[in-house]
Amino acid sequence: MQFEHLLYDVTEQVAVITLNRPDRYNAMNELMRQELLASIRHADQSDDVRAIVITGAGKAFCSGGDMQDKAKARENQDSDDNQAKPGIIMERTTPMRDKIILAMRESDKPLIAAVNGVAAGGGMTLALACDIRIGSSKARFSQSFTRRGMHPDSGSTYFLPRLVGMAAACDMIWSGRMVEAEESLKLGIVSRITEPEELLPATLEMAKSYTTGAPIAIRLAKTSLYRNLDASLQDAMQYENFAQSICRETDDIKEGIMAFMEKREPKFTGR
Repeated sequence: MQFEHLLYDVTEQVAVITLNRPDRYNAMNELMRQELLASIRHADQSDDVRAIVITGAGKAFCSGGDMQDKAKARENQDSDDNQAKPGIIMERTTPMRDKIILAMRESDKPLIAAVNGVAAGGGMTLALACDIRIGSSKARFSQSFTRRGMHPDSGSTYFLPRLVGMAAACDMIWSGRMVEAEESLKLGIVSRITEPEELLPATLEMAKSYTTGAPIAIRLAKTSLYRNLDASLQDAMQYENFAQSICRETDDIKEGIMAFMEKREPKFTGR
């Protein structure tokens, strides 16, 4: 797939989506948001993709929304407002950012963020929406919204306290301070820190390890994990039993058992 602001590549069943506006620290304008949504949906629907990696080109992962783009949009909005008929309510939100986050969470496949540099504002939330985050030693995180006079969006207030706890989330959101790589590891924002040159190879190694698992079982397990965040134990186990009953009808479970008996690596087909 060809994009203006993204790079998209598939290697050994891993789709790598690279935000590619390095001169703007990968700040998101509307076109990049549209391309990111399209690339995530394409990867999710592709049979040759079993895991997805999101990273950034250059020095940053993503610095959030493009302020220049927002300023232009506001100017256009003000112009449209002056010409609007009385009673018409103008849409002032950017629903595309929400569609991206929902597409990530609804994806059947593991998503890993390879955070190579600054992840600020909506850029940090993009990383939080991934299932797993690996950071380089140059990774830095900031919920910079309030320092711009803005409220956190894109699910920031949903993801962050679930990862770091309420007190740490309050601190990060209210202060907008920059969290360096080592602190992000202690807080649980990232699972691992690497040297910059090792970040993508390490992330790809992790992603490839997921491609060898049974796709149906992984898809159902991902659904269970997120569904059961706020479920009771009884409800969680009931859904697990439902998911297990589906797995029992697949060819993959037969292959998994046979491979175990024959002391070899299984070859799953997703059927």
